[in-house]
Amino acid sequence: MSALLVYSASDAGAEMCCALRNAIVGIGMACAICAGSVLAADAAGAGQLPAATAPAAGQARAASAPATNTPAQSAANGAVRSVGGDQVTLNFVNAEIEGVVKVVSEITGKNFVLDPRVKGTVNIISSKPLAKALVYDVFLSALRMQGFAAIEGRGTVNIVPEGDVKLYQSPTYGPQDRPRAGNDEVQTQVFTLKYEAAAQLVPVLRPLIAPNNTITAHQSSNSLIITDYAGNLQRLEKIISSLDQPSGADGMVIPLRYASATDVAQTVNRFFAEAAQAQGAADPSQSITIIADVRANSLLARSNNPSRLARLRSLVSMLDVETSAAGNMHVVYLKNAEAVKVAETLRAIYQGNAAVGAVRPAVPTGGALSAPTTLGAAAAAPGQPQGAAAVSFAGTGQVAVSAPGIIQADAATNSIIITAPDAIYNDLRAVLEKLDVRRAQVYVEALIAEITAAKAAEFGIQWQDLNGLGSSRSSAFGGTNFGTSGQNILGISQNPASAGVGLNVGVVKGTVTIPGTGVQLLNLGLLVRALETDSNANILSTPTLLTLDNEEATIVVGQNVPFITGQYAVSSAATTPTPFQTIERRDVGLVLKLKPQISQGGLVRLQIYEEVSSVQDQSNAAGVITNKRSMQSTVLVDDGQIVVIGGLMQDSVTDGVQKVPLLGDLPLFGSLFRYKTRSQSKTNLMVFLRPVVLRDGGQADRLTNDRYDYILGEQRKVEPVSDGPLPYIPSPSLPPRPATAANPAPAR
Repeated sequence: MSALLVYSASDAGAEMCCALRNAIVGIGMACAICAGSVLAADAAGAGQLPAATAPAAGQARAASAPATNTPAQSAANGAVRSVGGDQVTLNFVNAEIEGVVKVVSEITGKNFVLDPRVKGTVNIISSKPLAKALVYDVFLSALRMQGFAAIEGRGTVNIVPEGDVKLYQSPTYGPQDRPRAGNDEVQTQVFTLKYEAAAQLVPVLRPLIAPNNTITAHQSSNSLIITDYAGNLQRLEKIISSLDQPSGADGMVIPLRYASATDVAQTVNRFFAEAAQAQGAADPSQSITIIADVRANSLLARSNNPSRLARLRSLVSMLDVETSAAGNMHVVYLKNAEAVKVAETLRAIYQGNAAVGAVRPAVPTGGALSAPTTLGAAAAAPGQPQGAAAVSFAGTGQVAVSAPGIIQADAATNSIIITAPDAIYNDLRAVLEKLDVRRAQVYVEALIAEITAAKAAEFGIQWQDLNGLGSSRSSAFGGTNFGTSGQNILGISQNPASAGVGLNVGVVKGTVTIPGTGVQLLNLGLLVRALETDSNANILSTPTLLTLDNEEATIVVGQNVPFITGQYAVSSAATTPTPFQTIERRDVGLVLKLKPQISQGGLVRLQIYEEVSSVQDQSNAAGVITNKRSMQSTVLVDDGQIVVIGGLMQDSVTDGVQKVPLLGDLPLFGSLFRYKTRSQSKTNLMVFLRPVVLRDGGQADRLTNDRYDYILGEQRKVEPVSDGPLPYIPSPSLPPRPATAANPAPAR
């Protein structure tokens, strides 16, 4: 069973575990704890034994010992030889740790507490005496070799396994503290880094630290917390100081005096890119990043290789030289903007600056003066080429003069030609770089939902008596007649096929002929008619449109219907040319017009015009009747948000009664003399919009691929299948979408 051992230097004789300590001193018998032997030479009351009689496990020689030994000194004599007052010679061979701890406790005056797991033997051999002050350091080194460590506490020294040191209170030092000297003492120190990331140094330093000790990175303060032996902490401090140094990756700034930062950045980037391509495999140490700062007309460069930065600085110094010509000609190719519009903007900017700053005294001679080629093309007199301007006298005796230069756009190559001094060109180029950026696009989804429900019912009884029409004598006839030709009893008597839809029940007694006309009618005496209709319509239109920011776009889906606007008819007696009609064709269907404007926060301002029209009736003699629903508005919508911009909710009820006066109001029998109709119509129309801002090509690709896959799937659904004797004819289909790493093609 393990037990906690405590050795106290203040009561060493009382705590000595060997019952034969006096015999050890006198006869040189081996101690069970120290595993050593004692030869007390020249000690009072003791004889001298030959060295060969001492056990081989351990040996200590005491020379010039005092006449009498205290209990503590007797314990130390087993393995310690005192040389003078402050020096001792230690010799332990396979000595148990408990006995060595007791001896060190007596020499150093420290109190030790041993963990029950601290077991083993120690070998300490010294051929020369050493100071007593160094005994404790030698003891710590011996413990370290066995995988144990000593932790100094309040009046005691705890000896525990090395892996448990982090659980005890040990000396801890901050970044500004100076650790106490001691190579084999376990300490904790905090290292704060300035340049390197603490987490990146952990895998570098971990192999240099004992496996049982710890290293932790605190990312918020960029610090390392290391618990290890003091001697190793001193070595780690030097390593960390060597690694935590500023590198070339932090970047440098190269100011330019004459050349444009944008032009130089493009030139040197192309130079280094071609050089890296010629070398073959990419080497991270050879990479270099160069960015132009147009505001300060400087280059920002970063590289892990100092030689690349030195090469860059040399190239820039050779390019940044003053040119001999007063005005240089530069051709700038635009990537995104339209050259013609950008050239107009640059001219307006430069003309404003020249009008403010370029004023000189008037020339005493009168008349018009010729001016050098200027940017004031708008002020040029008729007949002068663009880029030249006449100088006019001011009322105050001064003449406004524009600075020399030309700004001309080439629409064919989408480029701008600038002729101006370097300082002016650098200013214009800085503005040009901000204007020539990729403009965002807006993809607008419009949802037009129209739901219509209509119900109608009609019921009536009609009768007539036509029996007297066939006789030559006077006779009476009559009856009730309600509704249109397909509903009333006379129309059906004349043409039974014209009876309207629904239930038609009648009583027929032959036919009758109307005298004088020869028209033959069915002798329909009674007609009962009933009809109920119920119709619903659900229409969903989803037009979509993609357009650039601040550009108007239109989509029209419908028919081009002719409308008669005039006609000329020829009378029978006239001899005028052939009659004619004038028509006007109009789009009937769906029309969507919009103009988006994107703000910096992602808010989209939409100017919208939407129209939905349809043909209702073409049989009208006056012309075609159309239904039209249009909406025009300006709204603010967040990116990706669905917003309703308007709608219509209509509910109409119609109730009609046709009856014979007085008779139709009679209870019960009145239904024989009336015809009732009733209808209800409901219309719900809503228009929704959802704008999506596309700021780069990746977003546009994802949206396009989604729509492409959808329409491709719909085409495959309607593809005809082989059916018996009919030949198989493949339907046209979109080609499969090319697969990319970001957007793999769908499985067929």
